[in-house]
Amino acid sequence: MNPPQSPLNRYRRLKTCYSDKPVLVIDTEACHQDLLNAAQQRLGAANNLLETLYCLCFKQADVKDIPNIINALYLLTQDGCELLEVAKFKIEHPQATNNPLENNPAL
Repeated sequence: MNPPQSPLNRYRRLKTCYSDKPVLVIDTEACHQDLLNAAQQRLGAANNLLETLYCLCFKQADVKDIPNIINALYLLTQDGCELLEVAKFKIEHPQATNNPLENNPAL
């Protein structure tokens, strides 16, 4: 897991990043509509995957596929939830123009 990140950073590392040098980050200064669109894309993909799995017959599935499916769902939902957290903060705190996370260490 990653060490706790400073709420003062413009670029928020994703919790799904397992290296010391994050490659994928959230730009906390992006407009909230772009953040919401990215969150919707990830959560929608996770939802579609769950619907597909619900409709499948698992008699043909291989046990080794389960960790792969769980990992994909985790990445999509975790990233989507983090994007929603940042977008929500930006909507609730419009006065925080320079850094939306500056006064909210919980994020």
